[in-house]
Amino acid sequence: MTFRADDLIERRRLRRKLTFWRVAALFIVAAIVIAASAWFYRGDTGGTAVAHIAKVQIDGTIFQNDELVERLEKIRKSPQVKGVILAIDSPGGTTAGGELIYDEVRKLAADKPVVTQVGSLAASAAYMIASATDHIVARQTSIVGSIGVLIQYPDISGLMDKLGVKLEEVKSSPLKAEPSPFKPTSDAAREMVRKLIMDSYDWFVGIVAERRHMSRDQVLALADGSIFTGRQALANKLVDAIGGEDEAVAWLGTKGVDPKLTVVEWKSSKGNSYFFSNSLARMAARALGLPEDSGDLLRELGADRLFLDGLVSLWHP
Repeated sequence: MTFRADDLIERRRLRRKLTFWRVAALFIVAAIVIAASAWFYRGDTGGTAVAHIAKVQIDGTIFQNDELVERLEKIRKSPQVKGVILAIDSPGGTTAGGELIYDEVRKLAADKPVVTQVGSLAASAAYMIASATDHIVARQTSIVGSIGVLIQYPDISGLMDKLGVKLEEVKSSPLKAEPSPFKPTSDAAREMVRKLIMDSYDWFVGIVAERRHMSRDQVLALADGSIFTGRQALANKLVDAIGGEDEAVAWLGTKGVDPKLTVVEWKSSKGNSYFFSNSLARMAARALGLPEDSGDLLRELGADRLFLDGLVSLWHP
């Protein structure tokens, strides 16, 4: 009798263990399926495998950004993306960076309807990018415009004189490495730079005239560096409507996109700002003798603009 009781207890113990491992196995299989699904859908569909409207944030100072270009290309090729919203909040940046993104947005707009939703600011190169879309929506108090190009450089020759520092140079021709921060700009160098700026300015004005269906004279009247509120921009034909994301989605509806589709943000796969990287922010913080975690604060204060090089289309608040 004792043998049979012990045998029964052992069987119950084995049954409990078997039940535990069966449940554990089910949890493990479920976790594997979920992880595999997340990995499979993580990049090409913005985290979802169903039809949706893709949203892309473009904020901060604009640089040449290969990651953003790749992301826009993935959006263009994704059959799940039915329409695209560019959410822009930027003072502009380098003309080359703006041109790169502008060209990619035009490729995207050839395949899918694309609309810009302006937040607080879309100026200079950021407005250039906005003009690549077929419809621009801005808030009444958004800042829009600042159509123009500039190049800036310091003149520290006075400081060098006070410190007793002289610059010696040997160069192949007078305009080589001009303008220089180490001496006052010559008239010839200033004229060379002006020609450079005006050529890019002429190109920028042409883009706005073409994309906004305006005459060149109409654009030139606005392209003196002026900024406008959303309401003023609407009156000047620089934007098409006043509103936010709802109005952007409504416009996509007029282009055959179901306005009931979910708006899904396609984020940077690198996990940092695509204009002023975390590593660059940390480097700037170290250079200023600040803790490395001050990088985000520096980026918010606009320190990224210190690293701009070449022709710039940027609004300075």
